[in-house]
Amino acid sequence: MALRPAHVIIKAVDASTVGRFWAEALGWSAYSPGATTYVGPAGGLVWPDPVVVGLDVVPVPEPKTATKNRVHLDLATTSEAHQAELVARLKALGATPAQVGQGQVPWTVLADPEGNEFCVLEPREVYRDTGPIAAMVVDCMDPWAMARFWGAAMDWTLHEVSDDHATLRSAKGVGPYLEFLRTPDVQTVPDRVHLDLLPYPGDDKAAEVARLRALGATALDVGQGDVPWTCLADPEGHEFCVLAPS
Repeated sequence: MALRPAHVIIKAVDASTVGRFWAEALGWSAYSPGATTYVGPAGGLVWPDPVVVGLDVVPVPEPKTATKNRVHLDLATTSEAHQAELVARLKALGATPAQVGQGQVPWTVLADPEGNEFCVLEPREVYRDTGPIAAMVVDCMDPWAMARFWGAAMDWTLHEVSDDHATLRSAKGVGPYLEFLRTPDVQTVPDRVHLDLLPYPGDDKAAEVARLRALGATALDVGQGDVPWTCLADPEGHEFCVLAPS
């Protein structure tokens, strides 16, 4: 048994506006199948997408605090000119410069219209075929522990692990990377951005949840009530949800 990332959840007071921002930013489309705004490739809503990891922008009543998100997106570029053009276009769409202690770096840190940080990377060969999202990046204290947990939780391949960094990617070699970066920060507020995981058709969600609990996940109550998905936290407290199989 194994799980796959279905999408990245972004909580927003104005989910429609934030969803439209990300659709324009990524060159994708915004779909509104219900209360949330789903952002995925153009051409019609395909969920789960076989290649990309989409975004699902979920309306919440509380605005983001000044606290830096522990999960963010890195956007890929193909040249220095593309990076500069993308940064300018994103600012025109409503993105603002963000300071997260990055200092002098070759990438640009921005925030979406509700303050969720993301990075526009300088061109890197490793991200040449990821699509617009190069990586989903998670701050953590122990990349080795995160690699063990998430490597066992999902059917993605572990590419690299060290004291400072761990990287996974779909075993098919497509789509974005999932990266864990060592940081001394500790969580003080609920995660504004998190992953939703999906069992494969025919797999048992309850069995998958039990397997994750055995790996070190803990039950999580975020006021979700009676819903068909299960909210959990990984060994460092990062929130994630296990959805019912499609």
